[in-house]
Amino acid sequence: MRGFTFQKIILLLLMFNFSFGQSLPLSKGAHVSVLTCGLGNESYSFFGHTAIRVSDPSNNIDVVYNYGAFDFRTPNFVAKFAKGDLQYFVITHSYADFINEYNYEKRSVYEQELLIPQDAKQKLFDNLNTTLLSENRYYTYKFIDKNCTSMVVDVINKTLKKDVITKKENTDKTYRSILFPYFDGHFYEKLGTSIIFGTKVDQLGTKIFLPFELKNSLEKTTFQNHAFVSKSKTILNFEKESPSSWWNNIYSYIIMLSFIILINKRFVDKIYLFILSIMGIFFVSMGFYSFHHELAMNYNLLLFSPVLLVLIIFSVLNNKKWTYKSAVLHFILLIIYTLFIINKAHFLIVLPMIVTSGVVLVRVAIRNKKRIPIII
Repeated sequence: MRGFTFQKIILLLLMFNFSFGQSLPLSKGAHVSVLTCGLGNESYSFFGHTAIRVSDPSNNIDVVYNYGAFDFRTPNFVAKFAKGDLQYFVITHSYADFINEYNYEKRSVYEQELLIPQDAKQKLFDNLNTTLLSENRYYTYKFIDKNCTSMVVDVINKTLKKDVITKKENTDKTYRSILFPYFDGHFYEKLGTSIIFGTKVDQLGTKIFLPFELKNSLEKTTFQNHAFVSKSKTILNFEKESPSSWWNNIYSYIIMLSFIILINKRFVDKIYLFILSIMGIFFVSMGFYSFHHELAMNYNLLLFSPVLLVLIIFSVLNNKKWTYKSAVLHFILLIIYTLFIINKAHFLIVLPMIVTSGVVLVRVAIRNKKRIPIII
């Protein structure tokens, strides 16, 4: 049978043992380690990945526990992901299959062995297998609070019955600032997350939620007066290749916005404001619809105001008085927005849109301002 390796037989034996409440004892030569996987160019791999490896040569065990699995065949997959109730789950791979996958994707893999007592290794192994065969294998994915990295932190801390693993760096930075560099080479993804995320990502990033945050924190963690992990070992080493695109870059962004400013046509201004208003309506809808806290309280609505649609309606109806008032109101909101985000990580990336919106709103106001008659 193709692909039915000895490692998979071992996985079946593990499941068989635990289904009957039996615990497979690890030998004294067993190793438990955290695997940190490099960044990819797909949206789900921008931030890397975390997994746990249990290796016991004496028992022919070499298993990777992966908390980052999801099923594309889930009914209404996109809607569930957007809403924030998509179920992720833990699965196992043979170590060889796991490494082969990352080797194929040309993504680096680093390993840090946990320097914990034998009984703690056994308990962690038991906890992982108990979770694997229970309803607890499923969890509702949350971008910051519950993901493949935070779940690994939780299961290790739970096993050791204390918060051994805590964040050791960048606790004075916001989640938004921490995330920003991960989008290098993916301009519109960076722009999109910048404008759809609300106030939660502006909180200080005190939780470990990214794989390399965990890797760096483990290096600085102590346990029972000694280092918690061994020196990081490089299993696979690849340089991340940022994709090149003729459109997914800052240049196409600047060119499009420059066109809107320079063309100075009424219908172009209306189309631009209409797009902003539709995006604003989408952001409001997502804020109410989604369980993702990152999408709530989105102050970027001051730029992408749904009420811009009212301005367009007044303009179409040739109601100069209310078109002018709406344009002035939104220009004031734009100034407030600019002052509010001037110290935020995404200020520079939205600045061209701020300038474009300012120019368009001023043009609309000037076109609809009541002329003062000159008496000679």
